[in-house]
Amino acid sequence: MDGKCLFCGIASGKVPAEIVYEDDFTVVFKDVDPQAPVHLLIIPREHIESAASVQNPEVWSKVMNCAVETASRMGLNDKGYRLVTNCGVQGGQMIPHLHIHLLAGRSFRWPPG
Repeated sequence: MDGKCLFCGIASGKVPAEIVYEDDFTVVFKDVDPQAPVHLLIIPREHIESAASVQNPEVWSKVMNCAVETASRMGLNDKGYRLVTNCGVQGGQMIPHLHIHLLAGRSFRWPPG
């Protein structure tokens, strides 16, 4: 990306964030506007605009595995958690960089709204 993507800036270390976990492929950090007691964002380091832009299934595998492993490390498996990805403006996506929300610490309802 050309440096205008907020999440690319976080992944590169140029934009500060409260990072919970990172590896060569993914970065996990706390959402600045949490919607639950636990609200993390899991992103690939590579700029991919949205779920609709994923061309390599390995990307989904790595990002989802990171989300599930992060939840497990945080002890969230027993009470449960929610994983959400928004795709496009009408889907609620605010930052055009693929990300998964990991939400936990309260009960969630369906449909979400």
